Amino acid sequence: MPDFDCGGEYVSVRNCAGHFQRVSGSQPARKLSVVSLLPNKLRQFVEESVRLCRPSDVYVCDGSEAENSMLIDRLLENRTIVALPKYKNCFLARSSPRDVARVESRTFICTRERRVAVNVPRGSVKGQLGNWMSPEDADRAIAERFPGCMRGRTMYVIPFSMGPLNSPYSKIGVQLTDSPYVVCSMRVMTRMGTQVLEKLDSPEADCYFVKALHSVGTPADGRIEHPHWPCDPDRTIILHKSVQR
Repeated sequence: MPDFDCGGEYVSVRNCAGHFQRVSGSQPARKLSVVSLLPNKLRQFVEESVRLCRPSDVYVCDGSEAENSMLIDRLLENRTIVALPKYKNCFLARSSPRDVARVESRTFICTRERRVAVNVPRGSVKGQLGNWMSPEDADRAIAERFPGCMRGRTMYVIPFSMGPLNSPYSKIGVQLTDSPYVVCSMRVMTRMGTQVLEKLDSPEADCYFVKALHSVGTPADGRIEHPHWPCDPDRTIILHKSVQR
């Protein structure tokens, strides 16, 4: 199996699932063997994102209880969350007040023509039903934010299903993130783990799946205001590239 590197920087790969290799310790592995075992339709997405974001290693999530406990322990150790002793399995996360989930003004739909994405009102009236961004501006926004954004951190590969796995109404997706908090949250909100990977790899599986890329971001000046909750609220952007899905 050939070596895999991103710009000369080797990345290690870990996973708890039985048929994926587990790489332990702090020394980087010389093989991206886990990614090579991913379904072809997913492997290309992961490899391209590794080259763009430059993570120190890649972790393919299996959705197990053991994995979730390991990530919660890491969040507790980093003081990202604190345990609430009077309630079982309950935690408090003190996030940055400026890092919020709903940022309508910075949420964009990217299409070639504006009218395809949002309502275009007459005259000088500003539309209230969404924001549009051209493909050129979207590529520029990505180039300003994502290159090297995961340096020194782990990229988590989260296979998930929105709805029951075998339902015709469910949507399968893969979220790439450098936030263990996001991994734990996705396990709560979706059906997440190895079964989704198996579904993606099955012959009858639809080739379409949602590709999502997220990073906590690093401020342009490199200064992290909240060490326990790294974020970059000044450059936050939520971008939907509907044509590429």
